[in-house]
Amino acid sequence: MNQLTLKNWMLIKQRLTPYLFLLPALIILGLTVFWPALQAFYLSFTSYEDIAQPPQWIGLNNFLKLLKDPVFWKTLENTFLYLVGVVPILVIAPLGLAILVNQKLRGMNWFRSAYYTPVVISMVVAGIAWKWLYAENGLLNQLFKALGLISEGIPWLTSSAKLFGIVPISLASVMAVTVWKGLGYYMVIYLAGLQSIPGDVYEAAAIDGSDGIKKHWDITIPLMKPYLALVAVISAISATKVFEEVYIMTQGGPLNSSKTIVYYLYEQAFNNLEISYACTIGLVLFLIILGLSILRLTVSQQGSDNITI
Repeated sequence: MNQLTLKNWMLIKQRLTPYLFLLPALIILGLTVFWPALQAFYLSFTSYEDIAQPPQWIGLNNFLKLLKDPVFWKTLENTFLYLVGVVPILVIAPLGLAILVNQKLRGMNWFRSAYYTPVVISMVVAGIAWKWLYAENGLLNQLFKALGLISEGIPWLTSSAKLFGIVPISLASVMAVTVWKGLGYYMVIYLAGLQSIPGDVYEAAAIDGSDGIKKHWDITIPLMKPYLALVAVISAISATKVFEEVYIMTQGGPLNSSKTIVYYLYEQAFNNLEISYACTIGLVLFLIILGLSILRLTVSQQGSDNITI
């Protein structure tokens, strides 16, 4: 009986040991992530305009207000446009860059470093630099004038006019910065995938007549499908949560033409002190991110177990 009890104790100890190692991290996550998330969920059902007073339960009033809020729907539209405008470019262009820098040529490491440099630059620095480039007398307008493409400066960050009748110029200008910042990061992911493809596969394809650009269509793209899907999901999550670029360059203007859902949440919480309403917006954002995260996990489990981020 004593031996059986000892065996049970040893078995329980073995099972509990990993959780004891995880306990400090779980405590920190609980205090900094899970508990604030539960508080935000509760506050979305309350009125908490005066932080000196306890929140008052109002049920679904915040959600009804959200449904009737035209600015919220505008920010949701802008976020969707951001996804449609940014994600396809960040899926396709980095793959082309990765194929280029995967060549065994002298000085290729320099090109890899150059393409990756924007990733390590602070978004604050990048946003200020691009704001100068977009200025009325900035380098971009001066270049276009020198080439004879325009006669007057384009208001890149201060125009709500729409390109092709779809995307506001101000929002498209911010999208360009996101693309510029993300190219190098996703290029590295693709580069890891390209270097995992055996060279024998390309040699066998060359014998069959698949060489040059055709080999990438026949071999590279099919073998890179798990990476393509993963980059699509990751870039979609990042685009949904975009904030720094908007805050630094346009602050949502003009006329809410570049305001995204995260910036609107920030504006309601810290500018208007609508804490409860901001929590409601955050809950909607959480559901969107949750859906994209589940999609990411699904993609990762379907043939991309060897990919690490």
